Amino acid sequence: MEHTILSHLQIKHKIERIAYQIYEANVSEEEIIIAGIEGGGLNFAKKIATTLRKITTAKITLCKVMMDKKNPLQSGVSTSIDEKEFMNKSVVIVDDVLNSGTTLIYGVHHFLKTPLKQLKTAVLVNRNHKKYPVKADYKGISLSTSLQEHVNVHFETKNDRVYLD
Repeated sequence: MEHTILSHLQIKHKIERIAYQIYEANVSEEEIIIAGIEGGGLNFAKKIATTLRKITTAKITLCKVMMDKKNPLQSGVSTSIDEKEFMNKSVVIVDDVLNSGTTLIYGVHHFLKTPLKQLKTAVLVNRNHKKYPVKADYKGISLSTSLQEHVNVHFETKNDRVYLD
């Protein structure tokens, strides 16, 4: 059975709030790198980047973060832009759901190999089931669920939604 957690309008409001929080933390930056983890994280990152472009004159660079989510240690992490392009810049790593923290911690680890001005994380849903010491600096909603419940995030034109099943 599907139980709606966030509607399209609620997600839109979460995106706007997160974008403003990112802007406030980077008000003097000339460029902000929004690094979306492939899949739902990249879709969420694109929406954040679109909103940021409306509220700041800073250059907003979208970066795709690629890894095998089931085995990131073996597959490694790569990005769609070269590390020289995010070196000494402000980076926000974005994912749709923070579940165990595995994906986010490997993403953070990849970026920490390069000197950065600032590194933050953003998620739409924080599930509070972390295996790793990683936290979301910006989050849409925190949700306490059982391990058997599954959070689904769907980004569809005019029908974004988050539901539990």
